[in-house]
Amino acid sequence: MKKSVLDQAQTDAISRGDHDNPFAVLGLHVLDDNGGVVVRTLQPYSEKVEVVNEKTGKAYEMNRISEAGLYELHLKTTQKAFPYHYVMHWPGQDPIVRHDPYNYGTLISDFDLQIWGEGNHSHAYNFMGAHVKETGGVRGTHFVVCAPSAKRVSVIGPFNGWDGRTHVMRRYYDQGIWEIFIPGVEEGAYYKFEIASHNTTLPLKKADPYAFYSELRPGTASIVTNIEDYGWNDADWLAERTQGFDQPLSVYELHAGSWKKKENGDFLTYRELAADLIPYVKDMGFTHIELMPVAEHPYDPSWGYQITGYFAPTSRFGTPHDFMFFVDQCHQAGIGVLLDWVPAHFTKDDHGLRYFDGTHLYEHADPRKGEHKDWGTNIFNFGRTEVLNFLISNAVYWLDKYHIDGLRVDAVASMLYLDYSRNEGEWIPNQFGGRENLEAIHFLKKFNEVVHAEFEGVVTMAEESTSWPMVSRPTYLGGLGFDYKWNMGWMNDILRYMEVDPIFRKYHHNELTFSMIYAFTENFILPFSHDEVVHMKKSMLSKMPGDTWQKFANLRLLYAYLYAHPGKKLLFMGSEFGQWGEWNAEKQLDWPLLDFDTHGGLRTLISDLNTLYREEPSLHQVDFDWKGFRWINAADYEKSMLSFIRYSEEQDDYLVFVFNFTPEVYRDYVIGVPEVTHFSVIFNSDSEYYGGSNVDVPNTQSQAGDWNGLPANMGITVPPLGCVIYKPVKD
Repeated sequence: MKKSVLDQAQTDAISRGDHDNPFAVLGLHVLDDNGGVVVRTLQPYSEKVEVVNEKTGKAYEMNRISEAGLYELHLKTTQKAFPYHYVMHWPGQDPIVRHDPYNYGTLISDFDLQIWGEGNHSHAYNFMGAHVKETGGVRGTHFVVCAPSAKRVSVIGPFNGWDGRTHVMRRYYDQGIWEIFIPGVEEGAYYKFEIASHNTTLPLKKADPYAFYSELRPGTASIVTNIEDYGWNDADWLAERTQGFDQPLSVYELHAGSWKKKENGDFLTYRELAADLIPYVKDMGFTHIELMPVAEHPYDPSWGYQITGYFAPTSRFGTPHDFMFFVDQCHQAGIGVLLDWVPAHFTKDDHGLRYFDGTHLYEHADPRKGEHKDWGTNIFNFGRTEVLNFLISNAVYWLDKYHIDGLRVDAVASMLYLDYSRNEGEWIPNQFGGRENLEAIHFLKKFNEVVHAEFEGVVTMAEESTSWPMVSRPTYLGGLGFDYKWNMGWMNDILRYMEVDPIFRKYHHNELTFSMIYAFTENFILPFSHDEVVHMKKSMLSKMPGDTWQKFANLRLLYAYLYAHPGKKLLFMGSEFGQWGEWNAEKQLDWPLLDFDTHGGLRTLISDLNTLYREEPSLHQVDFDWKGFRWINAADYEKSMLSFIRYSEEQDDYLVFVFNFTPEVYRDYVIGVPEVTHFSVIFNSDSEYYGGSNVDVPNTQSQAGDWNGLPANMGITVPPLGCVIYKPVKD
């Protein structure tokens, strides 16, 4: 070993990779008192390293000053700093040219650091993570990570033999951020962060929380990826995108891994899914697709709800560009794309967010606040600025970089309540002694404010199953700021009612009508989601009572009620054609069932209901006000009948709905109507076209005479387990 101008303590610290400021030692440094310059690099696997002065072209062999591979070149010259690169000589390989990562200053702006420290960085993905850049004419990747409690953070990958001593990052003490620019690391490079902690014996190997792409499971590395060069073709869609409450919203919810599979059982790619799914959804008449989480997750049976890569579309189905293509194609076909988003909790996998920097950075330390026992996950600590930056910027990221049209926020109830699914003594009250999670409430309000301020026409939806008030009201009125809330109460009531044998339904009539007591307290979406067809709950068709004919008739009736009831609509894949079995995420839907007329008829019914829903203003214009709804008869429990009117914004445009929840045929059943006119049947769920019994239900003429508080009435035929929709014929 040659003698160094560096003292032994610093030599040892650099060689071990635990120097607290490697940028002060490595790279090129001008010495005081005309001592010349010194250049140092740590290259553990090189047998020789040369420094090449790029101005003169002269090469200097460096001295190895430690067994660990620390090299030094001391030039006693009056020359100041000069451009240079290294030539590495590794055993059995040709020489490799490398530029020095320790020869670059910070690439993070003061503005980014300031708003990061405030917890107000809604576009943190633009500088956090891994970004391919060109600096001083040299291409490489700029790495940035947040790890405030780490004593050392390094970038590791194949480019340095996964050795954490080689690329130790620069630390910003005030913000808890670490950065380094590594020349020569290009798109496609695998990497992780190696984090040395005061609380762990061995360094932690962590995937990048802000990674844009991840290694296919079971691999856990992050992948350097450029997401800026996709050529979008949906400018017209984005320019015209609006989602007013007076517009139709009919959502087809799906799990990308099990909608359809290849013949060998493999997943469809994002591009293959686009080719098959988009024409199907278009034909079915849905306005939007809602994807169960596509962010990277390690475990298939989690369905995407236990995430490790919040900024990475899962590599199961392709690349980020492939997912952009899918969204782009949806938009060009006139279909919106919604994403399930999971800010409530995250998986405990070692390469993920848990115990990220050797402390509880993302989660609460106390399991009474930081552990979700139901799902075996960790709960985000919404009181930390790092978490606010991470989650808010993640929401913005999907809307910005992937042109997503809305986010359905999963498990909102579990976020709002500190005692959610916890027994006495298993939770910690807030500062006022209450059960409300004040930090989570602040986060949800801020999320909605940022999203709605930045993106025109984007919607947010809350899966919230409690009576928390004003979920879908603006934050300036004291609400949480969501556009919509899932109506879990309606869903549970109607399914419980439909599972009752029709002979006993008259005793449960209130379960049909109760939802109208609170129907306009929120902007509701009526969901029949994946949660209703798993875990021994049966498929939608199998829930229905009776023989096969009655099961299909009941389900047709239920779907008609879904589209007639005030509120936007959501239906999970496979439910539209009546799967017999519960949804199984490990196999594709039972598409061969469509060879049977009953299943094909059910799918046709959904398609026709979607068409009717979009074309008839009274079915979607006034979903959230009594102005759009009037009972005709809600009290005929003996016959298990319901009748009501839906109005458009213009009150003279309306539809009349009659529902029979028994297998009896009712003839000359009299209902009140708003006027004396001719009424045309525009929908009959009992039609043979849908697989029904085809009881004749003629058009009819109303007559003057008060009935049900309305000025006219008409006698009609109501088919068994059927819904009939009448439209007045205007001159």
